[in-house]
Amino acid sequence: MNNSWLRRFIKHRDSTLLVLALLLLLGAILRPAIPFRHNIYTYFLIADISQSMNASDMTLHGKKVTRMAYMQNMMHEVVSALPCDTKVSIGLFAGNSVAAMYAPIEVCKNFAAIQSTIDHLDWRMAWAGNSRFRESLFVTAKVVRDMPEPAQVVYFTDGEEAPKLHVFNTKNLEDFQGGDDWIFVGLGSEEGVAIPKLSEDNQVIGYWSNESFAMQPGIAQISESTMGVRDDNVAVGEHDRFMSKRASEYMEEVAKEIGAKYINGDSSYTVLRAMKEQKPARRDIAPLPLDWLLATLAGVCILGIYASRHPFRQVRQNLKVYRQDIKSRFFTRSEAVAHDNHFQ
Repeated sequence: MNNSWLRRFIKHRDSTLLVLALLLLLGAILRPAIPFRHNIYTYFLIADISQSMNASDMTLHGKKVTRMAYMQNMMHEVVSALPCDTKVSIGLFAGNSVAAMYAPIEVCKNFAAIQSTIDHLDWRMAWAGNSRFRESLFVTAKVVRDMPEPAQVVYFTDGEEAPKLHVFNTKNLEDFQGGDDWIFVGLGSEEGVAIPKLSEDNQVIGYWSNESFAMQPGIAQISESTMGVRDDNVAVGEHDRFMSKRASEYMEEVAKEIGAKYINGDSSYTVLRAMKEQKPARRDIAPLPLDWLLATLAGVCILGIYASRHPFRQVRQNLKVYRQDIKSRFFTRSEAVAHDNHFQ
């Protein structure tokens, strides 16, 4: 019985495959899909735009660049490596708060817009001159809660606290909620470099002094009106310049306090690997299209129509013809050479 069906298929193979290909193509046109549960990844990428990010202590393509330029390049590479259906929002950190540029948007459909946002990051976008990383975490958690969907935080910063923290202005993080699985990406070097003070035209007019980052503990500094106020004096000499470093140890401590993770921003690969270890923002059911599969099978059927019923026999015949052709050409050439030698 099985052999009869097989013989019948072989006899009418071409017409059978053609009908099957047409049916598969009709099915592909209908664009069928099946429900598929998959992970949804949404990221809130926060960029530190405080003035310490203007310090030039990073290396990119063999050249010294600012932390800001290095961060922009890293964010470009991270966004470029994210798969389609991933959603991204870009946030800005300055002063003691964080602001989202827009709600999370899909990376492939909005790739140019996201990359343009990163291109235009600038310290002059900051709404405050201070840098209160610890304070900003509370605002970050609120911004994430207010988003239309859950998002994982990836925070690019050097961890600089300006003015420096002391017992009176250090925020207690014991009751902090929402930092699970966040990533702090540390930027800058451990050596320490001066922070240039720039004009509105982005021209260097000096360097920040040590007094700019100093804050003496006292009742006056605890009030809301003076919280975060610092001296804007320019350093009078190299000895007076404030030396900015990547606050790796400090960010590691903060990360432990809120359940986050700290990594050095040495490469975008390190960041992407850490992001893959983050939990998905949520799980959802989405349609898995099958039209491509049906169209592929239809193509296989069409190729089968043109394939020989006896492929191995056909290969042997082709090789035999090829050998005969080579022999005939060689024999003809040998006769021609012998003929020429005879009449020389």
